[in-house]
Amino acid sequence: MSSQNPEPSASPVNQGGSVVLATSPTTNGSAARKRGVLTMDGGIPASSKFRHAIEFGSGDALRNVIPLPPAEAALDDSGYSLHGSGPTAITCAVGQPDAVLGEVTRLSPTVVWVAPRQPLAEATESRTFPVYLACNGATIGPLNGAFIRTDMDAPNAPVGLQLVGVTLEQGRQILGFLSDALRQGVAVPAASALPVQDIITDAERIRSIFTAICASGNKGVLRRQGRVVRMVLERFHSSSGQLEWRTEESTPDFGEPAYDIDVIGYNSAYRLRVETGRTEGDRLFTPLPEQLFRIRHRWHRRVAAPEGVHARFHHPLWREQGLMRREVLDLSFSGLCMRCQPQDLLFPGLLPPLIELELGDGQRVSVRGEIRYVSGMRADGTVLCGLSVLPYSSDEARWVRFVSQTMSPATRTSEGLVDELWDLFNRSGFFSLGGSTPAEFEELKQNFASLAKRAAEVPQLFCNAVWPSERGIEATLSFTKPYRNAWLGHQVAKRPGKPPEGLKEAGAIMRDLYLRTFEHPQSDPDFHWVVAYVEALNPWINKAHVKYAQRQMEAGSPLAFTRKIQKMKAFSNELTGRVHPYTVGPATASELSLLAATIAQQFPECYVQSLDLTRDRLDMGPVTAKWKSFGMERERTVLVARRDGVPHAAAVVELGQLGANLFRLLDNTRLFSLLGDGTRAYSALLDAARRWYAGRNRPSFLYLREDEGGDYVQECGLHDGPDPYLWIISAKLVPDFLEHISELTIGRRGAHSR
Repeated sequence: MSSQNPEPSASPVNQGGSVVLATSPTTNGSAARKRGVLTMDGGIPASSKFRHAIEFGSGDALRNVIPLPPAEAALDDSGYSLHGSGPTAITCAVGQPDAVLGEVTRLSPTVVWVAPRQPLAEATESRTFPVYLACNGATIGPLNGAFIRTDMDAPNAPVGLQLVGVTLEQGRQILGFLSDALRQGVAVPAASALPVQDIITDAERIRSIFTAICASGNKGVLRRQGRVVRMVLERFHSSSGQLEWRTEESTPDFGEPAYDIDVIGYNSAYRLRVETGRTEGDRLFTPLPEQLFRIRHRWHRRVAAPEGVHARFHHPLWREQGLMRREVLDLSFSGLCMRCQPQDLLFPGLLPPLIELELGDGQRVSVRGEIRYVSGMRADGTVLCGLSVLPYSSDEARWVRFVSQTMSPATRTSEGLVDELWDLFNRSGFFSLGGSTPAEFEELKQNFASLAKRAAEVPQLFCNAVWPSERGIEATLSFTKPYRNAWLGHQVAKRPGKPPEGLKEAGAIMRDLYLRTFEHPQSDPDFHWVVAYVEALNPWINKAHVKYAQRQMEAGSPLAFTRKIQKMKAFSNELTGRVHPYTVGPATASELSLLAATIAQQFPECYVQSLDLTRDRLDMGPVTAKWKSFGMERERTVLVARRDGVPHAAAVVELGQLGANLFRLLDNTRLFSLLGDGTRAYSALLDAARRWYAGRNRPSFLYLREDEGGDYVQECGLHDGPDPYLWIISAKLVPDFLEHISELTIGRRGAHSR
């Protein structure tokens, strides 16, 4: 456990209300800022809009708590939303037990929301008063409460009450009320986000989804008039278009259709409506649906946790319960599920500020979390508790490595395998792409080896993944973060020929690598885009990348973009020798604004945003600083060609750490015309770029030609290169893209369809 984030040991005083962590107060009452970052601030969260980034370097921030101010307490989204009536309703009284204010619409041990039966004559946030909760003849109180928000101008507007100083016994009683409401079906977690839904009608897409699902053996549930049958999609009969479902129930009761069936895909829950069907013993046969409803249920894929992983934490409100140690059942980059006891008194919205995860082999990671879900009591007397979690900065690298390896156990990072990786690049023909030769890469081997060994320790910038077997590395795929909000996918290579002995799934290698590398950036809170330069001549790349982005663009989505470009090589010592009628120098502030406006007019927003070509990010200052903090190079400058003081064209010139990409993708230049005849200034700009790179000991760089070319190409002394597709997708599409990859690869198993 990190010494920067010690476990809290002192019991907070008067912690029964909505709380946030406070830094150690100074003599004038203001909070002292300390080192480290905490983005979720205490026992109960306010809205994410109001969650502070509190910095700390000692246990003070974990021991001192204060009630939320009224404006933030009003946004406390903890507990459960209630919709009971009559005997199932919980009522709230203020002042006296019989002075009923109205029915409770949301409740937790820290906040109460009430639908008042009549307008309030007066409500003030400055005083506290007795609060009573009642349900079906039982009463809790007096509790200590205060109004946190009222809208006096709106009749019968909801009223919020902040509860302060709730005792352990009172908390147990409140959660008892909520447990009864859950059993009666009149309560839902208030903190649970609503799923995103869409409708899939493309017949080929539906066939692909079900082919992948039946190959995966994922679970499904049939619902019919209150009857639930748990099933597995056994086969997709492509010739007849029939889905064959199997249940393990000894005497299944499918009943008569219509049915609603939910089934889990890679990262989505799908729902289909079945109007007809037939049964044969434990089998149900249904037609392939014409439309499919998709419910996105997770941003991150979750997998079973390794045996022996436990979570240790104190209850943020009632530390007298002592240190809890609970088994972790599954996890992802941003969440986990643990097996708890009902007496733990956990509820949605609760924020344990420090959770220590025991990973096994003596490893520990400190995270902070938010309770998102608590199940009803199971047959073994336990409850399942789902949390969203975020590692402390000191443990971020260890957490990402652990989760990555757990989620993709067939893969690993490449440190220690540099020679094997170099051999794979030779075998796969990677070094011959774009007319290159293996000899051209030898000078970069030492830089590549050095960076490969460091990359695993810097998950904030790199993910170099390989799929090893007994005969060596079968395939590799890498990600790096060259821009503020974008990760670059690159250096994909696969051993030619047959897969290794014992591998039953032809697509497993590429699927595992794509899952590991594309999921890796999801641990980055600044992750908005994926960028790649992909060779469409490769059938797999064309189907996996280009066709996917084109489909999104055809549907009008602004979240994907692809177009063919040309990667041309320029040598730093090959100046054109021309006398240019332009002066070239760094861009002024007004020229940067002109450039940003010009790019925004000519290119879609995803291009502008992903490549840091907005006005505020053109200099890439924060990116440069981040790479520099890890001892690595990343730089950009903007050069402008002027004639008589008028800007004609601009060059965006970039440099990256040697070895980060073997084709030196991070040493690239883009040219933009700022006037109608601005391309005439391109040769002057490229000569200036040559001098810029030469001054940084770069013998060559790439010019990324994104226009139709023209006479300037020959004038600039550029060398022809490959013409890949620039490929950009939003981070919002990554779960869907990985579902697409899963369908492409799992669908290659032929045994599960006939």
